[in-house]
Amino acid sequence: MSTPSHPASSLPPLTGATVGALVHAGEQLLLASGVGFGHGTTNARDEAAWLVLWRLGLPLDSPLDDGPESIANQPVAPAQQALTATLFEERIGTRKPAAYLTREAWLQGVSFYVDERAIVPRSFIGELIVDGGFDDFLGEHTQQVLDLCTGNGSLAVLAAMAWPEIRIDAADISEDALAVARINVDRHGLQDRIRLLHSDGLAACPGPYDLILCNPPYVNAQSMAQLPPEYRAEPALALAGGSDGMDFIRRLLREAPVVMSEDAVLVLEIGNERAHFEAAFPQLPVFWLDTSAGCDQVLLIERAALSRFFPS
Repeated sequence: MSTPSHPASSLPPLTGATVGALVHAGEQLLLASGVGFGHGTTNARDEAAWLVLWRLGLPLDSPLDDGPESIANQPVAPAQQALTATLFEERIGTRKPAAYLTREAWLQGVSFYVDERAIVPRSFIGELIVDGGFDDFLGEHTQQVLDLCTGNGSLAVLAAMAWPEIRIDAADISEDALAVARINVDRHGLQDRIRLLHSDGLAACPGPYDLILCNPPYVNAQSMAQLPPEYRAEPALALAGGSDGMDFIRRLLREAPVVMSEDAVLVLEIGNERAHFEAAFPQLPVFWLDTSAGCDQVLLIERAALSRFFPS
């Protein structure tokens, strides 16, 4: 595991008498410390704003520009400055994702509870659900949905919000992750529509499902060894996919047709593993879905294709 390029003790103190000054100082601290991003933010400025606003109890969408509604010049009392400095010290010293410190993550504008028992939600499947990225493959027949490897339950919640008529099973091998998912299902009042299942893959998932969503462990072994500490702070069970990242996916694709209805589809996230996926399944016909990260992160497979490729 790599370490911060600058230990927290060697960094200058966080100072600033206004919100804007604290954000700027926090940004410089994060840049100097060499922390990694990717768990809700992609850069030091956004992460500094998140930490400052959260610590001060201000709305995370508070304007910090030069406009008339900006809170950048709002004064911050010395005690609040000290609390904010402590939060930045923890972020830099532990290299934990900010979401683990704030106990909150946002996906597609929806707030979710998260802690170290589950990975921080960031699946591109979320934006496809909200934007209707695979609605052409759905229809009146789409009634039973499975969110496999549900983690903190965020995709199941987004699906329930997007499609009020469906019922969802949200499954995970980790009982710890399911405990976090329970918090989010209850928080959003979806207990009657989302059922949580403790399942090793599809083993305890009854089906038949008209749609399966899955953001599985897919990081290949070489990439796992090179992950920044922020990612290694997450449960490895939810990330590591074996030598080529395809261990879980091989089993999933082989077993999925048995629990899928005739016109069902599987939406699968594979991150940066397209080359490994295509090497493992060179003849499998799939649809690559467009996301904000391009068209090689998430794919869709029809049951008919899976049945031909993996005959029972």
